[in-house]
Parts: sequence; structure tokens; C-alpha cells
Amino acid sequence: MPTTMMKPAEPVHVEIPSDAETPRTRGERATEPLVFEKSSPGAHAVTLPALDVAETAIPADLTGEAPAWPELGMLQVIRHYTHLSQRNFCIDGEFYPLGSCTMKFNPRINEHAASLPGFTSLHPLQDDEDLQGALKLLYETRRFLEEIAGLDEASLQPAAGAHGEYTALKVIRAYFKDHGQPQRNKVLAPENAHGTNPASCTMCGANVIAVKAPGGYTDIDDLKRIIEEEGADTIMALMITNPNTAGLFDRKIDEISKIVHDAGALLYLDGANMNAILGRTRPGDFGADAMHYNTHKTFSTPHGCGGPGAGPIVVRDFLAPYLPVPQVVENNGVFALEFDHPKSIGKVRSFVGQFGVLVRCWTYLRACGPDGLREVAEQAVLSANYLAARLQDRYEMPFFHPESGRFCAHEFVTVPDRLLGKGVQLLDIAKRMIDYGVHPPTMHWPVRNCLMVEPTETESLETLDRFVAVMHRIADEIERDASSLTLAPQNATVKRLDIVAADRKPKTVFEG
Repeated sequence: MPTTMMKPAEPVHVEIPSDAETPRTRGERATEPLVFEKSSPGAHAVTLPALDVAETAIPADLTGEAPAWPELGMLQVIRHYTHLSQRNFCIDGEFYPLGSCTMKFNPRINEHAASLPGFTSLHPLQDDEDLQGALKLLYETRRFLEEIAGLDEASLQPAAGAHGEYTALKVIRAYFKDHGQPQRNKVLAPENAHGTNPASCTMCGANVIAVKAPGGYTDIDDLKRIIEEEGADTIMALMITNPNTAGLFDRKIDEISKIVHDAGALLYLDGANMNAILGRTRPGDFGADAMHYNTHKTFSTPHGCGGPGAGPIVVRDFLAPYLPVPQVVENNGVFALEFDHPKSIGKVRSFVGQFGVLVRCWTYLRACGPDGLREVAEQAVLSANYLAARLQDRYEMPFFHPESGRFCAHEFVTVPDRLLGKGVQLLDIAKRMIDYGVHPPTMHWPVRNCLMVEPTETESLETLDRFVAVMHRIADEIERDASSLTLAPQNATVKRLDIVAADRKPKTVFEG
């Protein structure tokens, strides 16, 4: 269930302190010295017992000069790394309305489940009979994801959302090749598609053609034109995100799906924004043939950031024979890894996928249940529309027009032209947000000079109201003296950087 439920209430007025009183959430401590600079000769964190075996000297030619390791007590080490961690901007510490790449709170029960010894002590090469609990978890996760998508078969192997796109496109290509249509090598994608979409197509050897998306919606006439000009028999798929990156649910998705299918092609759903439609609609019901999930966006697993992730894919039954192997199957209550799929594209990752992340995903799904997942979507959409409605008088909303019944989904886009006309840049607004303990959202995408804001379902009404107050305060500062924002952030550990110089002359070595 959502960690914090919003309650009906009147908008709360939140006082933001003056500059001199602004809480310095990240810069209140002086620069942390290096651990080597804190070293105190003779200090140590652990006292080891004497050896109970004969001591054997290591040959001198194998040792060389001993490294100058820092010498500190245990408490010094703990405080050093605690101080460093407090300088990180994280979802556990502050509001993180990133937009386009959801930063959801990861409930600690997920971490507890993933750290259970019965899971962490497993080895992926153990016999299936020794892995029944883990295989059951994977099997249930697969079935849950299939039901949520309204599709037939899932693979848990892909290690990230983009990896899921790549895998699904490989599956689709294998299907067409197997059915004597290798010429289908063109993928269509709306011009506001995620950047990973065309990249995944290119990795699969497919050509990408952009479809116009005026006003944030896929242009159906342009879609028809492209199919006719390129030739229907050359089109492999349309990759579409729904709700899309403008924060809009495309109500003509059924018509779009029919156009694509009439051309003999398939509809691929980029499931990055499933957070907005859980329990409300299923991609399979509006025509999707294949999709991927970003588990960090939708099911509260940790965000990848270069580390472990998961991007499961779900497909219709006619694509199932081409999914990666092994597949987790169940027969009379016994679970096993099945490899006998001769048309499979093969493995796309070692073993069965990122198991620890999938444990977190399973835990979240079981904790929420069907009603909880539906509430996740409703709260996420409510939060985004609440913020957009309260900010639209100061920050223009090109895609949000509630007076005509046009609301946003889980995120909204603002292009603050009036404030930018005062002489500030979008970067100045984003940097100033840091001073108030708010992480800047996505910038300049899907349109120039925009901020894309996504509050998710886990933030309280008080947090949302404080964000509104912060954004109004920044607007007031711009109206009063726009030049003052060029110095932001003023209260962070690291002040305004010369981005151009950093790009051209990166300093990668610590000097003195």
C-alpha cells in the first residue's frame, strides 16, 4: 500500500524561511577531510586474537612496500562515512520529484525480504529441488506481472528497462523472421518517446522513424502517412509510452493499435509509466502485444544508478516461444527451470535475472495486492494533478488544461516562459530548488525549457504543499531580483559549477 495516504484537506500555507534561516540540508558541515587526513598512527578499529597456528613470514619479494593505510578507531570510521552519506541527496532524505524516471520510496520490508538468509545464501547453480522457495517466488512474480499487463507470458531476465526494450524487440524480430517476414525492420516511435526507444531499436538492427506528437499526443494522420509511404510490410512495431512523457494518457490508443495491427505490425508499450495505470487499465486490453516494466518505477525496487536492476518483459502467447531461456515453470506444485525452447532468442543475462531485485518486486506486489496497486495509481495521479493545479498560476502548463477536462497522469510538464522572460535560465530555477531541499526534476524534455515533475504516490500532502511554497518562493525571488538566482545553490556543499569548463576540462585527480 502507499506509505503515506493523502487525506482530503484545504491547501496548506507553508512558510518558507528567509535566506538567512533556510535549512541547510546538505551544506551545514564543513568539507569532510579525507580518511587519510584523519589517520592517527596506532589507532585501530578491531583487535584480532593471537594466531593459534605457526606464523609463516611472506617472502619479501612478494610483499613490496606496505601501503599507507589510514589508521582510525571504529567510531571515527563510522562517523566519517555517516558524514559523507549525509551529503548525498536521496529519496530517504528529501523530496525527489524527478519526473520521467520515477524515484519512489523503497519500503524497508522489501529490503528485509531480500536480505533473508534463505535467499542470500543460495547459489544459482544449485539443483532445482534445492531452490523451490526461490523458484516459486520467481514463478509467482511472473504470473503477477502477466496479470497486471493483461498479457500471456513474461520473462524476468532483462536487467533494466532499456534491456527489456532490447529483449522484447529481439523477440519480435525473431517472430517475424520465423514467419517469413525478415523485411520488417522499421520501428515507429512518437517524437516524445523515451530516448532509450530508438537506442534499443538501433541495437537490434532496426531503423527508427519518428511520428509527430503535436500537443503531446501521437499524430494519427502522420502515423498513417508513414506506414503508407514506407510500406506496411516493412513495419515491425510501434513503440509507444502510455501515459506518455508529456504526462498524458492517449485516449486514442485503441485506434492507434488498430492502425498498427492492420499493417501487420505489433504494438510495443514502453511500460515506464505504469505507475499511473496500475489496476485501472491493462496494456493488453488496449492492444499492446509486448511491453516491459521498470521495477524501480512501478514496484519500488531500488533505482539502478549503474547497479542492479530489473526490466521484465511480458508478451502475447504467439511471442512466448521466442522468450529468453530458462523459463520458470510449475508442474503439480513443483517448480523448475525449463530450457527446452528451440525458438528462444537465448539468454540475455546470466542465470534467471537479478534475483534480489525481483524479491523486492514480489514483496511489494504481495504487500499491495490488487486493491493496493490500484490505489498506488490513483494517489500518484491525484498528487500530480494537485501540484499542477496549485502551480499553474505561476508556472505555465502547456499540456494541463483542467478547465477543458484535460488533466495530467502521474507527472506534469511546465514551461515557465513568464519567469524565464525575467532574465533567468531554467538551470537557475533548478539550482535554487536545491537550496530548499528539493531535488531538481527532469529538464528540457520532452520540450525545451520545461521542468517535468512527478511526485509519486508516497509523498504526504504536507510535502506537496511545501513544494508548492518553495516554487512560489522561487518565483517571487525571480520577480524581485532575477540575478540573485545565478548564484544558486548557495547552501549546498558544492556551489554553482562551471559546467562548460567541467565538461571540457574534467578534474579527475585529487590535488592536495
